[in-house]
Amino acid sequence: MDDLNKWRLVLGGNDADGTGFSLSGQELQMDKTLEALYDSEKKGGLGPSSPNVSRWLGDIRTFFPASVVQVMQRDALQRLNITQMLLEKEMLENVEPDVHLVATLLTLRHAIPDKTRDTAKQVVKRVVDELLKKLTQPTLQAITGSLHRSVRNRRPRYNEINWHATILKNLQHYQPEYKTIIPETRIGYGRKTTSLKDVVLCLDQSGSMGTSVVYSGIFGSVMASIPAIKTRMIVFDTAVADLTEELDDPVDLLFGVQLGGGTDIHVALSYCQQIITKPADTVLVLITDLFEGGSDDNMRKRAAELIAAGVQVIVLLALNDDGAPAYDHSNAQFFSNLGIPVFACTPDKFPDMMAAALSKQDINSWAAKEDLILKK
Repeated sequence: MDDLNKWRLVLGGNDADGTGFSLSGQELQMDKTLEALYDSEKKGGLGPSSPNVSRWLGDIRTFFPASVVQVMQRDALQRLNITQMLLEKEMLENVEPDVHLVATLLTLRHAIPDKTRDTAKQVVKRVVDELLKKLTQPTLQAITGSLHRSVRNRRPRYNEINWHATILKNLQHYQPEYKTIIPETRIGYGRKTTSLKDVVLCLDQSGSMGTSVVYSGIFGSVMASIPAIKTRMIVFDTAVADLTEELDDPVDLLFGVQLGGGTDIHVALSYCQQIITKPADTVLVLITDLFEGGSDDNMRKRAAELIAAGVQVIVLLALNDDGAPAYDHSNAQFFSNLGIPVFACTPDKFPDMMAAALSKQDINSWAAKEDLILKK
């Protein structure tokens, strides 16, 4: 496709587009799919007809790459409110799954008919499987590596020996005649089957946190598979639900989330305070935009109590790739004044952030070095 054709598709073909150019063939069909969405105010759009929507979904998958299809699907949901795309089996079979679509499905999950629920779960599973494939190994490597380095011991079993550290420690014992090192001091990692740290993911499930919920569920499931840490998953709106038992199946976990509703961070922090048994060895990651629907004073008091008890608290204003989030600046400032790191985190940075937290690094310094959004 040449530049003139592209400009004609971008500008829309009205009298003021400046190209004076007409399309034909496949490019004309592409133009009609764009017109149905982006000129809907003038041309009537897709209308209420399910066959029209289904045909349109098929057309955009034919004419555009998956990344563009995902953007157009999101625009259709926002601009035209085509919720029937997600309430009928035929529609779900035609959509291009992505994390935003999953977030929307979770919002609508109670409205999805029984005959469509299995298809909806398959759509969610496709996205979850893709994210697990992408994020599992970096998360395992970062977190287990951090834990192993922090729990060296001098009397390791053979399968716990850190050979690299042991060799460096014993270089002075090199024996030239034997061309070897005598390992007088052995350095090992801690036993991997022992729970060394506790992690509590406390997740705001209000509607504004949709994609953050999806990524949090994925990371929670991955961390739950690491024997050296004990992971809890707590979700909240105006009430609290403990989804820890669902961590072995991230699809069921996500369908256990109720997106939408109000927010009571104080209630959530109170619950977390009750279940934390090793404050000095616990990392509490509070994922919320800090818009408190309950009492700001009570929420702030509870946060201060957690810090005073020795819990390492981190606030993530978002856990997604969507850019700078909207958040409550006053509450963010209060948390920051307590010494709690407050910033938005992208999924690719989350494993390293958790590794840094579990090894008790300064997370504010880490986030600044990574150019993440910080609230001072």
